[in-house]
Amino acid sequence: MEEFELIAKTFMGLEQVLAQELTQLGANNVQIGRRMVSFTGNKEMMYRANFQLHTAIRVLKPIAHFKAKSAEDMYDEVKKIDWAQYIEKGKTFSVDSVVYSEEFKNSRFVTYKVKDAIVDQFRERTGERPNISVSNPDIRLNIHIAEDKATLSLDSSGESLHRRGYRQESVEAPLNEVLAAGMILMSGWSGETDFIDPMCGSGTLPIEALLIARNISPGVFRKEFAFEKWPDFDQELFDMIYNDESGEREFEHHIYGYDVDMKAVNTAKRNVAAAGFTRDITIENRDFKTFEKPANKSIIITNPPYGERISTSNLLGTYKMIGERLKHQFMGNEAWILSYREECFREIGLKPSIKIPVYNGSLECEFRKYQMFDGKLQNFREEGGVIKTEAEKKEMATKHRFKKNREFKKRLDENEENANADIRSFTFHSIKDSRFAAEKEDEARRRKRRDGKRAYRDDDERKPRRSFKQDNPRRKGSENDRRKTSGKRAERKF
Repeated sequence: MEEFELIAKTFMGLEQVLAQELTQLGANNVQIGRRMVSFTGNKEMMYRANFQLHTAIRVLKPIAHFKAKSAEDMYDEVKKIDWAQYIEKGKTFSVDSVVYSEEFKNSRFVTYKVKDAIVDQFRERTGERPNISVSNPDIRLNIHIAEDKATLSLDSSGESLHRRGYRQESVEAPLNEVLAAGMILMSGWSGETDFIDPMCGSGTLPIEALLIARNISPGVFRKEFAFEKWPDFDQELFDMIYNDESGEREFEHHIYGYDVDMKAVNTAKRNVAAAGFTRDITIENRDFKTFEKPANKSIIITNPPYGERISTSNLLGTYKMIGERLKHQFMGNEAWILSYREECFREIGLKPSIKIPVYNGSLECEFRKYQMFDGKLQNFREEGGVIKTEAEKKEMATKHRFKKNREFKKRLDENEENANADIRSFTFHSIKDSRFAAEKEDEARRRKRRDGKRAYRDDDERKPRRSFKQDNPRRKGSENDRRKTSGKRAERKF
């Protein structure tokens, strides 16, 4: 089977994890880039990358690399491609553009030029033109321009791969599924202990944790992938991949998701039930203030609010409470926390073993590990305890892991009058009073831009989320009755 170039896109900070996934999948020539990992593989590898990767947003198949110093250059290069082999008669297409260039400052202009070149070629050769469809095209194209270097690709994924298909409902500012999976994989957990998310929201981390623990492909819930509409789509090959459960494994521990908000608890329960995971995941209404030491060895991975997209009263008090619960009720285990502000982490009052930079949307956050142990550090080590693994030591030694001037380093105002206020009313300290007003105005402008952006920043088109309750040709019925398109396995029980 022919091998070709492929690109898997991801979020900033997850490139290394994605590269490891691809290597384990059997991809060749794996190379890490910025928010992407390039690799080579055949058609089966492309199908598997879409179906099995936990940390990819989409998988692209480049069909042309060229230099374009002007709009005319780009038009001419795109028109040289024989588009009849990619877009069949009567089929629709769309173009998505990502541009980092002084020459091409407007991505919409680039999109129009690519569309014009394709349409003009069809009109000249056949007298007919293919139709454009933004909402549900048969063929999706992606053009990436960095200065004068352009890469034109077929988008094999379609909807962003973070849209697994199990999410029935959501909460305010939900954690992206790809980021959640990346956090779990970075922690090194793969099902060896119980898993706890004490602030689980809509249940994303618990569900992604079980997918990883049982090695279930996240694409199993999806209705479709873009490559299924390609002229060379191999239905038999994809059915083989889809119905192959040989890599799945048993999970002998349990996953717990807690939240103080009853609405979030009900939402998480519905999402867990839609995924068919109610046997392995327990969702309950609990306040972390009352958290007690679990009976079994566990890991905590959580994404507490940090006052950007979710308003929280007494934000610093919440983090102080997290540190107190971990210190007194989680000894002998490890906890991983994703957050945004240095002040929040400082209130936890514990020394992290490792700090990993990762983006949550537009926010440059940190993912920190806390190794909890009884008694003195020396005794812990003498008993065989490990604070930092060799891989974590290597990661911490890496230079320039963080930007020099991050918003993350600004401090929250801790005035009494703001203790119970909406986080949007908080202001920031500045060492020099003369700079305070300017910084306050800058923050207001940044917040206004952030508020205008969507929760997910994955360059995906604005499309309504599909409901898992809708008829799915591959996965119908209740969690105990998942029918397949192929007759090879009539029923799949999670």
